[in-house]
Amino acid sequence: MPNMTGSKVTDSVSDVIVERGLWFRISDGARRFFDGDVFYSFKRSPVVMVAFAVTVLFFVLAFLAPWIAPHNTYDVMTLNLMDAFKPPVWEAGGDPSYLLGTDDQGRDVFSTIMFGARVSLTVGFLSVILAMVLGIVLGLVAGYFGGVTDAVIMRIADVQLSFPAILIVLLIDGFTRSLLPRGMHEEIALVILVLAIAFANWVQFARTVRGSCLVEKNKEYVQAARVIGLHPALILIRHVLPNVMSPVLVIATISLAIAILTEATLSFLGVGVPPTQPSLGTLIRIGNDFLFSGEWWMTIFPGAALVILVLAVNLLGDWLRDALNPKLR
Repeated sequence: MPNMTGSKVTDSVSDVIVERGLWFRISDGARRFFDGDVFYSFKRSPVVMVAFAVTVLFFVLAFLAPWIAPHNTYDVMTLNLMDAFKPPVWEAGGDPSYLLGTDDQGRDVFSTIMFGARVSLTVGFLSVILAMVLGIVLGLVAGYFGGVTDAVIMRIADVQLSFPAILIVLLIDGFTRSLLPRGMHEEIALVILVLAIAFANWVQFARTVRGSCLVEKNKEYVQAARVIGLHPALILIRHVLPNVMSPVLVIATISLAIAILTEATLSFLGVGVPPTQPSLGTLIRIGNDFLFSGEWWMTIFPGAALVILVLAVNLLGDWLRDALNPKLR
C-alpha cells in the first residue's frame, strides 16, 4: 500500500514552498520598486502626488458611482421635474440633498458628474488600450522585418497623420452611422466610439515602437536569439517588447487625457455617447443651453471636473516621461 499520508504531506509542503517562493518574488519586486528611481522621483514631487491622488479619486468616484452616488441619475423613476434648476447648496434656494444643484431634468449634478466621468474614463481607457495594442503590434512588425512591410505600415501612418484626429473619429463614426440601423447605433455607440478613437491614435504608438525596435533588433541579445533559432514572434515578445515599453507607457498616459478630451468633444457635438448614457461632454453641452439664463452650475461643474481630470493625467504623463528617461534624472 502506498503511503497516502506521506504523499499528502509532501504535496502540502510543495505547495507551501511554491507559495512562499511566489511571495518572495512579489515582495522582492515591490522592494526594488520602492527603492528605485521612479518611486524616489514620485515622492519628491508634491505636484505629482496630488495629481496621482486626484486621478485615483476620479477613478474611484466614477467606477463606484452606482453604489456611492447620492442619486441614481439613470433611474427615471426617481427623477422629479419639480426639482429642476435647483442651485448649489450654498446659493439661495439650494437644497442640501443636491450639493451642486440639479439640471433641467431634476438630476443631481454631482451624481451626474460621477456617472459621466465613468463613461468618459471607460471610453478613454479602453480606446487607449486598443490603440496601444494595435500600435505595438504594427510597430514591432515594421521595425523588425523592415522592407516592404515597414514601408507600407509607415506610409499608412504618414497619411493618417496628415488628418486631424478628431476628423478621423468623425469620419469613422459617420461611416458606421450610415451602415447601421438607427436603433442599433445607439446600442453600440460606446463600442463605435472606442474603436474610432483607437484607430485615430495608434500611429504614435507604432512610430515610437518602430524606432525603438530598430535599435534593439541589432543588439547582441537579439542576434543570439536568432542564432539559436527562436521564432521571430518569440523574439519580439520575449526580448524586444520589454525593452520598448518605457516610452509606450508615457504615450499611453498622455493619450488617456487626449482620448477623454476627444470623447468629450464628440459628445459636446452630439455625435458621441447616447443621451441615455451621458458623459462629461454631454453634460457640458446640456448645461451650455442654460448658461446665459442663470443656471451656470449645469455647465461649470462638469467643465471643471473635465479640466481637473485631464490636467491631473497630463501631469502624471509629464512626470512619467521624465522619470523613465535616464538623461533627465
